[in-house]
Amino acid sequence: MSVATAQSNPIERYFEISLYLLISTGFVTLAATGKLELPWHLFIVLALVGRGVLLVQDRTFTLPESWTNYLTLLYVAFFLVDFWFISANFVYAVVHLVLFITAVKMFSIHRGRDYFYLTTFPLFMVLGASLLTVDTVFFFAFFLFVMLATITLITMEMKRSAATAPVRARQLSEGGRRFAKALSWTAAALVSGIAVAGFVLFFILPRQTGGYLSSLAQSNQFVTGFSNEVELGRIGEIKQSSAVVMHVQIDGDKGGNYTDLKWRGLALSMFDGRHWTRNPFSRIPLARTLNGAFDAVRIKTTHPSFNPSFNPSREARALAPLRYRVLMEPIGTDVFFVAPFAVSLGGRYRAVSGDAAGALFTSDESIGLYEAYSNLAEASPASLRATSGDIPPDIKIIYLQTPRMDARVARLAADIAANSGNAYDKTVAVEQYLKKNYGYTLTLPEKPEADPVGEFLFRRKEGHCEYFASAMAVMLRTLGIPSRMVTGFRGAEFNDLNSTYIVRASSAHTWVEAYFPGAGWASFDPTPPDPKPTITRWSRLALYIDAMGEFWREWIINYDFSHQLTLHNAVFSRSRVHLRDLGVAWKSGYDRLLQRLRTARSRGEDRRGAAIGVFVLAIALLLPIGNGLLRAWKKQRIALHPEQAPATAAGIWYQRMMRELARRGNRKRPGQTPFEFAASISEDSLRRSVANFTERYERARFGGSAEDAKQLPALYAHIANRD
Repeated sequence: MSVATAQSNPIERYFEISLYLLISTGFVTLAATGKLELPWHLFIVLALVGRGVLLVQDRTFTLPESWTNYLTLLYVAFFLVDFWFISANFVYAVVHLVLFITAVKMFSIHRGRDYFYLTTFPLFMVLGASLLTVDTVFFFAFFLFVMLATITLITMEMKRSAATAPVRARQLSEGGRRFAKALSWTAAALVSGIAVAGFVLFFILPRQTGGYLSSLAQSNQFVTGFSNEVELGRIGEIKQSSAVVMHVQIDGDKGGNYTDLKWRGLALSMFDGRHWTRNPFSRIPLARTLNGAFDAVRIKTTHPSFNPSFNPSREARALAPLRYRVLMEPIGTDVFFVAPFAVSLGGRYRAVSGDAAGALFTSDESIGLYEAYSNLAEASPASLRATSGDIPPDIKIIYLQTPRMDARVARLAADIAANSGNAYDKTVAVEQYLKKNYGYTLTLPEKPEADPVGEFLFRRKEGHCEYFASAMAVMLRTLGIPSRMVTGFRGAEFNDLNSTYIVRASSAHTWVEAYFPGAGWASFDPTPPDPKPTITRWSRLALYIDAMGEFWREWIINYDFSHQLTLHNAVFSRSRVHLRDLGVAWKSGYDRLLQRLRTARSRGEDRRGAAIGVFVLAIALLLPIGNGLLRAWKKQRIALHPEQAPATAAGIWYQRMMRELARRGNRKRPGQTPFEFAASISEDSLRRSVANFTERYERARFGGSAEDAKQLPALYAHIANRD
């Protein structure tokens, strides 16, 4: 290895700095995704700091080429281990490989092509970041990256050309600073032009849903905890996260009237004492309606528990419709979250299916934007109290199953429901008992509990939503009331800037649905309010940032052909309206002006109005030639006062003299100098006058002589007035 002083010229120095900043920007873009492990953070930061110190000192440190080869071979073996066992993901393994090669290559530059490799590695970092995040921070980092990449590539080519040039350019003491300033402005102009052109092309070129290399992108792991099972204790961990899960816009809602609405995801039916899992229902494809949406109600199935709401034919009731659109973050789930209970769902999805518990799924790679229609109407307590009939056998098999548990659970449920005469009152009694006698907390037990429900009911007597929902569902089953746990969200922040509800991971919630023969399923929530909510009030700045992030997700990340049609229709319809209004305004103003002129002329009245009208009309007529008139006025002012700008005035008066001589037949040939032209004039007296004028002109034009410039008008008049 060797350490030496670089002694680089301005081009090489600027190239080294821009390359270092380019690598740093690529790493920061990648690190900003939050997916890079701490050891890799420290490794690359140390390498960048070391390289930066050498750059400031204008020194180089070069590893022997043999060391580089050995390190590369060792890392190839580590890459396989990383891919199969450590990261277990192709994208992460390749990102680690790029970071390692970049760190080594920064200290092992032996040939010109090594600089080219170092220039390309940050591109792979940015590409990896694009697969790991959809945040707006990536946009700003990418813009800076493009600018630095432009500067680096320009200086790299200049460096290569200078190295092969047969003649060395002379270096000025201030040349480096001027070079850096000029190149920076040039790069900024180029990148701005590229950004504008790319922005236009992005919105104009036809697009399809799904991005390039999207199959390699890994969705966020278990952000909300929604999978085919829930383990007691996990929701508490999730509620401590403030990550945004989805944004919801409700038609006609501008005041935030649905901040406490439930967003239903999965219904879990199988409980082993610690885990809730889905019953392996077959997924039933949803048919499309005439408007292209998926019908979430009319599914041809013989399963009596499919319809999640009560039977509308059993009770006359008014609809409570709710139309809304949801923009999901990439949280790694195939479940649609809808307001209970969904009637239809629309979006650019190849297929949507539902199960017998009312959950909706997609077979596409990810869920982004969708629109849904729900009916919020619920069965009245009177109708649920009046339900009767036998519970269907398949409902009994699935929703009355209980695990091995503390015998006191069944006795407690019986004591709570002892004074209730029907299934609905028993359900409400259990719900209210849990809500009033147990406390809410996110503190989890340090060790796994053998019987979480028993521990919750008889020892700790506090927990979070999944403990309350589990306890209620199990107690209802011991009373012979079919029940299930439902996972989803409850509560949201309302952003009045764009009338959008912000649903966070901290709003993750579980509740209970109970089955009543002849009516269907009704929801109950035994969890008391959280005394210490994890969601705090956002500042106005934070709301602006969230609104900007939502715009980025919908109009950039999820931008497709349907968005193009919407944008096209909006732009053209508004353009037509504005042009029409502008034409109407001009015509109306013109008609009023003509009417005033006619009135003033016929009656001799309103002279002031007529004068104003004439003045406005004159201004309108003079606007197209206003720039030329302004230049002519400035030119005339300088000609009248030549001592104020001798060089400019000399040019003006010389041109006038040339036009005057040309009118008399003395034309200057293109190759003649002013003095050669004066000498070519045949008339003796005129030649002397022109020569005198030319001498004064030269002194004023190139010497800045104000005295000579002042004499030019008189000399011109003498020439022009000759017979």
